[in-house]
Order: sequence, then structure tokens, then C-alpha cells
Amino acid sequence: MDPEAISNFLTEQRENAPEDLQQSFLTIEDYWDRKLWHQLTDVLLEYFNTAASAQQRLPLFKHFILTFAEKINQLKLVSLGLSTATQCSDDQERLSFLTDLTAKVNKPASQDAYVYALVSASDVKLRLQDFAGARRDLDSAESILDSFDSVETEVHAAFYRTNASYYQAKAEFGSYYRNALLYLACIDLKNLTLEDAQSRAYDLSIAALVSDSIYNFGELLLHPILDSLNDTQHSWLRDLLFAFNRGDLNAYNVLEVNISKAPLLDEHKAFLWQKISLSALTEAVFRRPPHDRAMTFQTISQETKVQPNEIEILIMKALSLGLLKGSIDQVAEIARINWVQPKVLDMKQIDNMRLRLKDWDSSVNNLGNWIEGVGRDVWAA
Repeated sequence: MDPEAISNFLTEQRENAPEDLQQSFLTIEDYWDRKLWHQLTDVLLEYFNTAASAQQRLPLFKHFILTFAEKINQLKLVSLGLSTATQCSDDQERLSFLTDLTAKVNKPASQDAYVYALVSASDVKLRLQDFAGARRDLDSAESILDSFDSVETEVHAAFYRTNASYYQAKAEFGSYYRNALLYLACIDLKNLTLEDAQSRAYDLSIAALVSDSIYNFGELLLHPILDSLNDTQHSWLRDLLFAFNRGDLNAYNVLEVNISKAPLLDEHKAFLWQKISLSALTEAVFRRPPHDRAMTFQTISQETKVQPNEIEILIMKALSLGLLKGSIDQVAEIARINWVQPKVLDMKQIDNMRLRLKDWDSSVNNLGNWIEGVGRDVWAA
């Protein structure tokens, strides 16, 4: 497109723009005329971020931005393309647009932009139920990301968000949980709407509970996004997570009536009971001092409310999952535990630890007094 045609195009777009945005086109044309590509890119990004620009994004991108696309930051080009893609008529058109954009930035010097576009295209494939295609794109993006020393957080955020969406769609709860938390680590939570924050907190909580690979919720319990569930119809879910974390069977029994409100939890009800039993077991071990962790099956049954004939299976499950380390004396029906997996503590658990430290301090003092008394002649010599 020759300069005069571009000038006429921008004039036409300015006249079609809302009155309060027409000044932006004068700035755009000025920067384009002076070939100030960096400034031009920034003003275009600002313009595209206004809701009123929606109808003009496609024509501006196709007939104006693509004429100097090679001259601007390729990551910002993709950002402009993603804003433009929201105006496509459907996901098929959107995928075609993003596929072309991905091919355009697939150059050695702009692999970060390529990943950004590739991940965005895979997000559309997920909505179109093309899970195999989305997985190929995500695997390709991950291998490129792993080769970078550093990359813009927006690229990582896009990858983790889409990867989480894939695993959620495939009901792979553990992988969803980890990728969703990594996504939240890449963004400013203030940029999430309250509705989005509550939705993500809800999905993360469900995934943490039903996953057969997650038995430590520490990272989620400490994450501020969980507070978005306070004073909502799902506040019980937050309470349930904390009950699981401290192995509180009484709290679980009280909150169990809410499980039917969440279909996924209701489907995994038997598994949830096994999981809270494991948590109760690890909590019972944790409360005991290291020198008193030889527990009879009968004691464990009382602590976990699990039938005596199922205790050995429960302990073996805890050992296999790495929640505990130790051995089982099947004949004497005793479990000897020498290690328990660390976890986030609530105030009650911290107070129990404080009492244990006081007991330890007292024991050390008693030992010192005994040594002093028995070895008095030695010290005197």
C-alpha cells in the first residue's frame, strides 16, 4: 500500500472512530509518517485496549499494521494481533487468523513472540475440541520456553493458563492444579475480576481435593486468591481445605453435607474419605514427639476412625505416597514412623509445636541436671 493510500485509509478510520478517540489517529498518522515505530506501536496498543476501538481493529491490523509489521517489536505485534482476534466472527476464523500470525513471527529472533502466538492458537483449538492439536502446540511451546534464559511474564502466563485449561478439560487434576498456580504466580491478581478470581479459586480447590497426587495444599492455602471465596456460597470449600490440611475429621463430618453441591466432589466421595483419613494419620504422627512415633494399629484406628482391619492398608498407602517414612510390624501390629511430610500449619498446629518445643526444652534441662549430678566428681577434677 502506497503512502497516499495509507493516509487516506487512516483518514477514513479517523472519521469512523468515536469523537473522543479521533485525536489518536492524528498521533498514529504522525508517528507513521515519521517512521517512529516504537512510539507508533505503543499508541496502537493503547488504542486497541479501549473498548470503543473494537470495530476498527480488524481493518487497522490487516490494512495498516501488517504493512510495517517487520519493523516493530514482534511480541507487541502479537499483542495487537490478539486484541484483533477478539473481533473475529467465530473460533474457526479466529484460529485461521492466529495461525497466520504465528507463522509470521516464527523467526529465530522472535521465538518469544512465536510461543505467545502459538499458545493463543492452542487456546482456540481447545475451544474447538481439538485436544490433540492443542497438546502438540503446547508441547512445542514448552520446549522453546525451556530453552530461554528469560522471557516476558505475559508469555509464561499465557502458556500456564492454556496448559491449565487443557488439563482441566482432560480431568487431569494434579497437572491442572500446578499449572493454574503457576499462572497465578505470573500475573497481578488485581487485574482479575472478582468473578474470575472466585472461579479460579473454586476450580483450584476442587482440583486439590480430588487429585490423587496432591496431599499437601500449602501453596493454595497461603495464596490470597483463596480469600475470594470468603462470604460466598462456596466459603465452605475453603473451610474444607483447611480441615483436610489439619486432618480434622470432626470438621470434615460437619462440612460433608456440602459435598453434594459440587458434582466432582460428590463423584469422588469415597476417595475424599480415604484422603482425609491419610491426613488424619499424618497429623496424628506429627503431633507426637520423634521418640514416640511407634503407634499401634489400635491407636491409629482411634485417631483416624478407620476400621482396624484397614489400618495396614492405610499405612502402606501413606508410605507409598511419601507422606510418611517408616516400617510396619505386622505381627505386633505396630507402625514405627521416623518421618512425616512437612506441611503448612494453622495456628492450632503451631501452638502444638510450641508445646512440643517447651517439652523438649524441659527434657534438655533435666538431662543437663542429671549429667551435672552424676558427673560432679568428673567436673571437679
